[in-house]
Amino acid sequence: MKNVNNSKLKIIPLGGLEQIGMNITAFEFEDSIIVVDCGLAFPEDDMLGIDLVIPDVTYLKDNISKVKGFVITHGHEDHIGALPYVLREVNVPIYATKLTMGIIENKLKEHNLMRGTKRKVIKHGQSINLGCFRIEFIKTNHSIADAAALAIYSPAGIVVHTGDFKVDYTPVFGDAIDLQRLGEIGKKGVLAVMCDSTNAERKGFTMSEKTVGATFDNIFAEHKNTRIIIATFASNVDRVQQIINSAYKYGRKVVVEGRSMVSIISIATELGYLNIPDKTLIDIEQLKNYPDEQTVIITTGSQGESMAALSRMAASIHKKVTIKPGDTIIFSSNPIPGNEKAVSNVINELIAKGADVIFQDTHVSGHACQEEIKLIYSLLRPKYAIPVHGEFRHLKAQGNLVQELGIPKENVFIMRSGEVLELNDDGAAITDKVQTGAILVDGLGVGDVGNIVLRDRQRLAEDGILIVVLTLEKYGNQVLAGPDIVSRGFVYVRESEDLMEEARAIINDALDECMDKNITDWGKIKNIMKDSLSDFLWKKTKRNPMILPIIMEV
Repeated sequence: MKNVNNSKLKIIPLGGLEQIGMNITAFEFEDSIIVVDCGLAFPEDDMLGIDLVIPDVTYLKDNISKVKGFVITHGHEDHIGALPYVLREVNVPIYATKLTMGIIENKLKEHNLMRGTKRKVIKHGQSINLGCFRIEFIKTNHSIADAAALAIYSPAGIVVHTGDFKVDYTPVFGDAIDLQRLGEIGKKGVLAVMCDSTNAERKGFTMSEKTVGATFDNIFAEHKNTRIIIATFASNVDRVQQIINSAYKYGRKVVVEGRSMVSIISIATELGYLNIPDKTLIDIEQLKNYPDEQTVIITTGSQGESMAALSRMAASIHKKVTIKPGDTIIFSSNPIPGNEKAVSNVINELIAKGADVIFQDTHVSGHACQEEIKLIYSLLRPKYAIPVHGEFRHLKAQGNLVQELGIPKENVFIMRSGEVLELNDDGAAITDKVQTGAILVDGLGVGDVGNIVLRDRQRLAEDGILIVVLTLEKYGNQVLAGPDIVSRGFVYVRESEDLMEEARAIINDALDECMDKNITDWGKIKNIMKDSLSDFLWKKTKRNPMILPIIMEV
């Protein structure tokens, strides 16, 4: 695999750095490009009305003849969620493990993309050849089954991309992470490691997923006389398995509630990743046929999302489930950074309804802590370290950690999305920047809402809108009707009649001024009206509503 003509491998993160989510990275060598993951991000608070955010893949479109395929590490939204949008512009095959592919196919069906998309399921330990790359899938553990790390063999050397991972020696389903294979690859000589940084600030090891099962068992034993409701991430199939195990052991029936939960559980059961004893699952309609102490509800909404099932139950707007005093409710997740307030609100609402809420020890992370990160680096012994998957502080924490292991500071690259890192055995440097960014999806519109629209939404949300309507005579510019002022979200008109009268007077003055100066251009008239009204309202109210003049002619 030694590289004769000394070409360099380019690593280009198109998203996913400086933030949690939207992971997508291009690897380019001469005329081959492979893309690892293709995720979405959830909107920030200031993105009013936006449903989701996807990466800008202009670079892939511009180089489409080189792009060989998407190689996916695991089935979480922040790694696969943008596929249905990106495939329309970059239609290349997808390679992923069985469960990951099952979840992707579910998305493709929703978007009618099954027929036009090539897909290949890869087993752990298998390799695929794409252009001049060979990619090997290596078994890892994560909070969703079937996660993989990727060993990417290029003519410039081997790069190992861990995907999201933890080291779990006692996983609930399947095998532990293949540390032996990582060690073997380390012996061949690894050029660079791109490692998950989500928990890089946390010391020690991440606990095994099995420990949560033991906690559930104890909770079920202690709460034999109440209904149990458990909120967790839909994708954490192993967590769901352990809840079902405890429910079965204590003779309870299980209801699954929440759209994403129902869909992932059916995919996982079909593909053999979930083992549900006969007659354990019941439909939500049948809840009323069983006493409370014989039921468990597994639901979405552990992050306080306003429309998820648990939040609807807390707000008393869920059609089928009403929270009652004595219910035991378990939050089996940690709030994602930024969601703390939403989660806290839901917990308060549940407690106010008399429920008993438990959130200690009912969750373990799916990401490696410092000792596991050190273990991976010790096995792979790379020349270069490129921390990925995390905010800047997480990347930096991992950067500091690997320097303790003896990787020199100049060989640690804390990259930003869009930067091009060129590397081979002789050296590595950031040489270029390509176009990247966030494309906003609102309803069916992809990318049609940009900064300007968001700024308008912000203004409408903060100060409201005033619409000024008047009718002019076609040739003589005489005002025939109006001006009428319609206000939305600015002031309550009935209580501000004086203000509205004054505003109307201001507009009349502006119109008179236009007549005196013989201004007939409507654009100019509108601007003069807008400016004078805007100045007046700012002086009177210190508010700056959007003003829309509408002129009709007769």
